Amino acid sequence: MIPQEIIRQKRNGGTLSEEDIQSFIAALASGQLSEGQIGAFAMAVWFKGMSREEVVALTLAMARSGETLSWTDIDRPIADKHSTGGVGDNVSLMLAPIAAACGLAVPMISGRGLGHTGGTLDKLESIPGYTITPDAAVFRKVVKDVGCAIIGQTGALAPADGKLYAIRDVTATVDSIPLITASILSKKLAAGLQTLVLDVKVGTGAFMAEPKDAEMLARSLVDVANSAGVRTSALITDMNQPLADAAGNAVEIRNCLDFLAGRKKNTRLEAAVLAFAAEMLMESGVASSVQDGETRAADAVSSGRAAECFARMVRLLGGPSDLLEEPDKYLVHAPVTKAVLATQSGWLSGCDVREIGMIVVDLGGGRRHPEDRIDHRVGVSDILPLGTHVEQGDPIALVHAANEDAADASVAALAANYRIGERQPVIPDVVCERIVAIASN
Repeated sequence: MIPQEIIRQKRNGGTLSEEDIQSFIAALASGQLSEGQIGAFAMAVWFKGMSREEVVALTLAMARSGETLSWTDIDRPIADKHSTGGVGDNVSLMLAPIAAACGLAVPMISGRGLGHTGGTLDKLESIPGYTITPDAAVFRKVVKDVGCAIIGQTGALAPADGKLYAIRDVTATVDSIPLITASILSKKLAAGLQTLVLDVKVGTGAFMAEPKDAEMLARSLVDVANSAGVRTSALITDMNQPLADAAGNAVEIRNCLDFLAGRKKNTRLEAAVLAFAAEMLMESGVASSVQDGETRAADAVSSGRAAECFARMVRLLGGPSDLLEEPDKYLVHAPVTKAVLATQSGWLSGCDVREIGMIVVDLGGGRRHPEDRIDHRVGVSDILPLGTHVEQGDPIALVHAANEDAADASVAALAANYRIGERQPVIPDVVCERIVAIASN
């Protein structure tokens, strides 16, 4: 295998063979390629694209570049969900224990925050003692005993993806749909899944702001995953407002506990969680329809079984055994809280969700650089949903900050971010579209 010839072929718009792709990724994983060669390959793919067959081959080669997990000793369907990232998107925290309570096994390997979007691992690190990188034996035991475990990716799973992504990040090739597809799915295939549900966000708080781009990414992910042997569907969901009424780390863990206690009924968050639970249960053959799946998921919450699964997962991964009963004992509070007040009377009609995410980052709840430390205390809570009527001076959100100056700056930015109109806006459903494999349509 001559790397430059593979790069040249793709640069000229040619189609790479499965053997070429496997050889290139094997050389990448073993350190035989230079950063220049990896960057040139990524740029060639960015400009010339890849066929579905090429993306399948790339995904499988990256998935097989390290260890792969097997769950043959677990007598449950092996399922997972992945989100392309949003603001106030803590669905995974509730979804994994709900799915486990309904009979699935969910070995969920999650990530940290990226840009303006929050990361599931950063949220879980708000819980004292919670181990996001347990050894393989502990991970397997928790999945087997509880039905779910949410942890971080180890370097042993799909290592080629980590090396390729690091180069993409500094060569302006992150937003290539073939490379995004292979990056997401290689980790999921390495995790030994049987079924997968994807949450592809669209809107001002999403990486894919335009519906056509979100649909293109969702279609690529679904088609490639199914071609690679994992039964997969996707829901395109609205990210034109924060999904939960909280954005941050500890504040989103509190939001999760409230949800599992049944205190977030009739919200957009509940609609999203139940929709994804139903999709997971249908894909795994446990539920016969969306309605059946949503009913099963809602019962898992109302009965307390989902909360019990979450509590056991936290305890077995090193967290406190009484987190659900005593959250204030463990979840840190910010020193300063200040309300964001409506600047006029009317209907909350719009906001820039990416800007809300960046406000959380500015507070210290996210990273501008990989080495930045997270302040788990800070964030925004009690966010009113769009379509709410407010009077001038009513609170529309609550800022949690490390100091007075940071609180004042964030309050001013959030107040300016929200648009308040005279007419009640039409708010789209949280689930915009369902994407399934072409062969199953």
